[in-house]
Amino acid sequence: MKRLLGLSILLAFSQASFGVIHVGSSLTDLASIASYVGGEKLECFAIARSASDPHSVEVLPTYMVKASRADLYLKVGLGLDQWADQIIEGARNSKLSILDCSTGIEVLEKPEGRVDASMGDVHPGGNPHYWLSPRNGNIIAQAISEALSRLSPDDAEFFRTNSERFRAEAEERLAAWRKTAENMPRHNVVTYHSSWSYFAKEFGLNIVGKIEPVPGIPPTGRHLAGLVEKILTEQVCVVIQEPYFSDDGANYLARETGVVVAKLTPSCPDASADSYFEHFDVLLNVLGTVH
Repeated sequence: MKRLLGLSILLAFSQASFGVIHVGSSLTDLASIASYVGGEKLECFAIARSASDPHSVEVLPTYMVKASRADLYLKVGLGLDQWADQIIEGARNSKLSILDCSTGIEVLEKPEGRVDASMGDVHPGGNPHYWLSPRNGNIIAQAISEALSRLSPDDAEFFRTNSERFRAEAEERLAAWRKTAENMPRHNVVTYHSSWSYFAKEFGLNIVGKIEPVPGIPPTGRHLAGLVEKILTEQVCVVIQEPYFSDDGANYLARETGVVVAKLTPSCPDASADSYFEHFDVLLNVLGTVH
């Protein structure tokens, strides 16, 4: 009996010592970066699907169950994933650490003065789609490395090395991505939503208009007519259309002007370690073929 008891204690200790860290994330992008930094020492899941609107996620009991077993949860912050608060609260997990990955980001489009309903679904803290800049990906990777190190101090050097490797790979890939963007014959674009501001700044694109007159508000006929004029006079090369918004506005612009519509999702496909970088490959390859 003593031998069995001792074996049970040893097994429990071994599982605690060599068990993986469980990480939940609002988006696949944050989960993918975490998977890169954490490697085999981490298991990660994402709540929002890549082809669905991250602003509006139906909170299911299964998400709370997953979060109840997690050690760390990665939030986008800046008001994008307020639904995550309901998941975290419903998980009733006192050991769950929360990381707001927007910390340390140079936020774009932060409104000045009072924010009211006339501005649509504007985010008072600024544009929350910051992961679409690889340089911000580096900041996220560093923050995740520090958070994981607090949970598992013995693995801190492992996480730090991986975050540095992430940075090096991002810088190497960034040179090729920028070259692809530079070779686009025209750099003026129209987008549906404000998802692409960080991406555009990173790769030298100029967003001359949005199909939404203000965030979250469908376009009027008058607004679309104004965009037709802009597309023709400013030689817009492409309309970037998220798959979860209505196609009507983009299709109208294509009919009236002949502009190319590229249906692109702002988020990478899944939580695997390579997904974040491969998503930029897809985005730049698609836009690089537009003429």
